[in-house]
Amino acid sequence: MIKATFGIEREPFNRTGLDLFPQQSQIADIIKIHSQHGGFSVVIGAPGVGKTVVREHLEGLANERDTVVVSCSRTLHTYLNIIRQLADSFQVEAAVKDLEKTLIQTAFDQVRQRKTLYTLIDEAHLLDMGVLRKLRLLFEQFPKKHNLVLFGQRDLLVYLSMNIHADIKSRITYSEQLLPLTDEGLEAYIQGELDAVRLGANTFDDGAIELIIRSVQGNLRLCRNLCYGSLVEACRINQKIVSIRHVNNVLIQPHWRSQEALIKQQVDGESVQHKAVDF
Repeated sequence: MIKATFGIEREPFNRTGLDLFPQQSQIADIIKIHSQHGGFSVVIGAPGVGKTVVREHLEGLANERDTVVVSCSRTLHTYLNIIRQLADSFQVEAAVKDLEKTLIQTAFDQVRQRKTLYTLIDEAHLLDMGVLRKLRLLFEQFPKKHNLVLFGQRDLLVYLSMNIHADIKSRITYSEQLLPLTDEGLEAYIQGELDAVRLGANTFDDGAIELIIRSVQGNLRLCRNLCYGSLVEACRINQKIVSIRHVNNVLIQPHWRSQEALIKQQVDGESVQHKAVDF
């Protein structure tokens, strides 16, 4: 619908391979440095602040000749299933009893070819700490030219700060918390998305941009979803300028409301039903 209305070949706010913001770029650069001497990195942040963008950027390093990237995102699994995912990413096959040995041998083979290894584990806050401890013991046997990178929510460092997990936390070589974007950063993101698909800077009027920025509170994912939904609302009635009206049509959808607002709506609805019955 958006492509047909605006006569464009690609949709904004629906792309992969986004450019990194300064904080994301700094994190990626430091992770690359730590990969040269056996790194253990942890990147935390609230949902939607841009951890996925950093992970996808690091995954893109696999296109370079001297880099191997192994990525795992299904963390609600046993240790065995997780190392099977890692084996699939390494494109190796082995019997269960030989799986760890084969992974370690494959890692050394890659380093002998002068390659740098990255192991990325997304949603790491969902990992059972016992599984994470086993993974730590496994990766300690990997060659030094390797960086294990955990991406997760802030709960991850809370768990690792407990005394019982000191053996894991003490081995972290780098950690960073991704913060929500500033208003200027969000506006730059919106403008960048429009520029990328050759849409005019006035596609969103000033009021719409102000409302979007105020509503998403620095959350990159929410900004993307709200911008895309507002574009859909404008295209639905064949308009090419997104206004406050279109943004509000998205914001009244239940999933955009706070828990308190949803409860109030439910209580008010039940009160109306009771009055109708009494009448």
